[in-house]
Amino acid sequence: MIRTVNRRKFLETIGIGSAGLLLPDFAFSQTSASRVNELKIPELLNGSSRNGRLHYTLTAQTGVSNFLPGLSTPSIGINGRFLGPTLRFKNGDDVAMHVQNSLEEETTLHWHGLHVPAKADGGPALIIAKGGSWDPEFKIMQPAGTFWYHSHRLNNTGQQVYRGLAGLIIIDDDESSQLGLPSDYGVDDIPLIVQDRRFNTDGSFRYVGMGMDTMTGLFGDTILVNGTLSPVFVPTTSKVRFRLLNGSNARTYNFAFDDGRKFQLIGADGSLLQQAAELQSLELAPAERAEIVVDFSDGSPVNLVSLPMASNSEFAPQGMMRNMHPMNTEAFHILSLQSQSYLKTSEGLARNLASIRRMQESEASRSRQFTLSMPMGMGMGGGGRGRGMMGGEFLINGKAMDINIVNERISIGSTEIWEITNDSMMMHPFHIHHGQFQILDRDGKPPKPQEMGFKDTVKVGPGQTVRFIMKFEDFSDAETAYMYHCHILEHEDNGMMGQFVVV
Repeated sequence: MIRTVNRRKFLETIGIGSAGLLLPDFAFSQTSASRVNELKIPELLNGSSRNGRLHYTLTAQTGVSNFLPGLSTPSIGINGRFLGPTLRFKNGDDVAMHVQNSLEEETTLHWHGLHVPAKADGGPALIIAKGGSWDPEFKIMQPAGTFWYHSHRLNNTGQQVYRGLAGLIIIDDDESSQLGLPSDYGVDDIPLIVQDRRFNTDGSFRYVGMGMDTMTGLFGDTILVNGTLSPVFVPTTSKVRFRLLNGSNARTYNFAFDDGRKFQLIGADGSLLQQAAELQSLELAPAERAEIVVDFSDGSPVNLVSLPMASNSEFAPQGMMRNMHPMNTEAFHILSLQSQSYLKTSEGLARNLASIRRMQESEASRSRQFTLSMPMGMGMGGGGRGRGMMGGEFLINGKAMDINIVNERISIGSTEIWEITNDSMMMHPFHIHHGQFQILDRDGKPPKPQEMGFKDTVKVGPGQTVRFIMKFEDFSDAETAYMYHCHILEHEDNGMMGQFVVV
């Protein structure tokens, strides 16, 4: 049954008139029981303790998954057929990873958002050969948050992640454990890895086809959550914490609930927020994460959905990009939530969640400027190696990624301001390895509450300039580089990436 009144009021509240919603109503309706599947919860790995160190064993492997009724899909995963287990660490843990590659191809494994040495980061130069292994060791040196791991193979990250090579990471700390937040994994602390996919008629994944898939990044028409099609989750507690990860290659989601209920945003990419922010919708670009707490005490069923991006959004495509492809204008059903009649009462949210010291511009010893650009036609945007659409390339400061070139050298212990300017007509989520940053401003305006925590990925809209401040500490390595890049994976694979070393 469609909640017509609530839905209309909700859309008007967030600036999307119902008359302008040119999408099917099923995205905002209750999903019938015959269509839903129980939400898969990835296995939780806490590691095995030996000699004061936690050991984790991961195997990248091929498999066959059954996403669509009656069809089989060749896929890859980690310790399974598709995606990988959730890794759980605690700040201060000494970690030893044992990664085995059982794929029929080379791969890498990057710990996205973690502050680790360059040789343990899993960038594209740290290849795990077919049949080979990799054994990085590192210490967890950051506060509680939600992170992830995924392939970072040069020129092939998009395809390997699309086929399933990714998983979630949770970090806990002593402070967060005292807050009374929902933390029973799989019960009231639920990971949601949201990905869009396309399928061929035989059930196989359909990856990049025409040049548009490279130009805009690949957009799918089918939503999987933790590898589950049309998922349903049944809350048993009055409050549930959802750890949202946009694991898609290119799509931005505008998460909301179809009855307009508000939720509490408690965490961003790399940390909890200082205080919860009450929201009604939340945009997450590829690689961004968010922790939200939702109240189900009214006992009413509800759907988590993704709304179309508003046409006047600062992240909406502009100019010819707006006309070439309807990026992020679709609405999707994400997850059905069916509350039980009896719910265990959850604790109330603490007023103060995390202690975050805001870095000041005066602490920075240097500023660097980066310009993101992309091809928009024959001969535009570089056009050298024919990797982008119509012979163009995807560039940072006029250069495409070259594994043999280190673009930037940074002094260890320094604090820098990075200024990211997007001179293209579509949004790019900019990601940097090595650690976390704090956003200073977006076109001179201070960040919104949802961007006040630590971040490692930031949306940069068409024509926008975003500045962030970051400290480069603890690890120096003149030989092994970290990456910075657009996290639309087809853009990264086609040149929008650079390298830096900390020395």
